[in-house]
Amino acid sequence: MKIPTLPFTVTDWGAVPVTEHPGESGKALWRTLNIGDLRVRMVEYTAGYLADHWCDRRHVLFVLEGELDSELRDGRKFKLTAGMGYQVSDFGDAAHRSSTQTGAKLFIVD
Repeated sequence: MKIPTLPFTVTDWGAVPVTEHPGESGKALWRTLNIGDLRVRMVEYTAGYLADHWCDRRHVLFVLEGELDSELRDGRKFKLTAGMGYQVSDFGDAAHRSSTQTGAKLFIVD
């Protein structure tokens, strides 16, 4: 992941439009800033959210609020709470997917 050349940029996340992404259950609400090949997001998962796909993409993820369950395709499971996060490279491990029983708010760079 490389941050492309850009000036000092301040983001008012409340002013970034929301896009809705349905999961297998629940939904994800994304506020996205695209800078070249870099994507920076504020993401909210509703209670009961389960991703509708397995992901092999790189992420740096930080849990701001709530609880996030990350499951790897090989069966490993991780519970992340506020203040925790993870990092993974493109195809760096088994594919992963997210879910939450209670809802979660995340900051993600990928």
